[in-house]
Amino acid sequence: MTTPESEPVAPAPFAQAVASVRTARPRPEMEIVEIPAPGGLSPHAIALAADVRPTVHGIDSVLGTGRFVLLYDPAEPEAWGGPFRVVAYAQAPLETEIGIDPFIAEVAWSWLVDALDARGAQYTAASGTATKALSTGFGELAGQGDAAQLELRASWSPVGPDVAHQVEAWCDLLCMLAGLPPSSDA
Repeated sequence: MTTPESEPVAPAPFAQAVASVRTARPRPEMEIVEIPAPGGLSPHAIALAADVRPTVHGIDSVLGTGRFVLLYDPAEPEAWGGPFRVVAYAQAPLETEIGIDPFIAEVAWSWLVDALDARGAQYTAASGTATKALSTGFGELAGQGDAAQLELRASWSPVGPDVAHQVEAWCDLLCMLAGLPPSSDA
């Protein structure tokens, strides 16, 4: 995992969480880089971008891609139930037959919950959406045929600053969305 070179001084709990993020050991199929965190969501944040290999630098993987943002607000927003909040995104193409499955959104959500539980990631207040998109090309794009895509946007509140397992679970989810078997490392 690559990291930015200069960082402002952060409160101890957030610094501990950042160190924990950087100790995460994701699956070998993952390519992860630290990216600038979105501003305005919390006083402190760290963000990761991940692609399921193979990837081309600077281009989202055709197998699956995602973002992981850890927010820290010492004021402990009521909706978070604590000072930390994860906002995660995962997206992958699907076989069209899988994309039309009426339960695929529920399955994707269960993969996230199962991945968090399998990694021993303690969390509260999980929420999110799963979106499946089906598309058909017309005109000049008719030759591309039908396509399907699944996107999961989720958030949850880690219990404490040890969030390495949260990152690993998110990586497991990305791999499952990409059609890879569950990890035996969990």
